[in-house]
This record gives sequence, C-alpha cells and structure tokens, in this order.
Amino acid sequence: MNGAEFIRRAKRYARKTGQTFRFDPGHGKGSHGRIHLDNHLTTVPRKEIGTGLLAAMLKDLNIDKREF
Repeated sequence: MNGAEFIRRAKRYARKTGQTFRFDPGHGKGSHGRIHLDNHLTTVPRKEIGTGLLAAMLKDLNIDKREF
C-alpha cells in the first residue's frame, strides 16, 4: 500500500464511522503529509508503506487493522 491509497482508505473509514477527517499535505517534511482523524494524527509518506509502519500509523489513529 502506498501513501495515496492509505489516505483514501482512511477517508473512507472516517466517513463510515462518522469521524472527522482532514489531510494536510503541507505539514510534514518532503513528501510527507499529516492525517487528522478526530483528535488523533499521524504522518503519511507518499511512498510505499511497509507492514510495521502501517501498524504504527493505524495505532496512532486508533484504528483496528481488521476494520481498516
């Protein structure tokens, strides 16, 4: 999964669960952006996301991997 796909899936998850979603592409170094999901946030790279990083990002956003 790459960063753009993660953003799309997080947006869909937020819509499904009734949470607020905001992506800030200017807040991050280089090719990174930041996702705000209600009061949780994580930094998203535009490149390929490995399994460990994916797990950490989902933990930051308080999302269960099975629901994502």
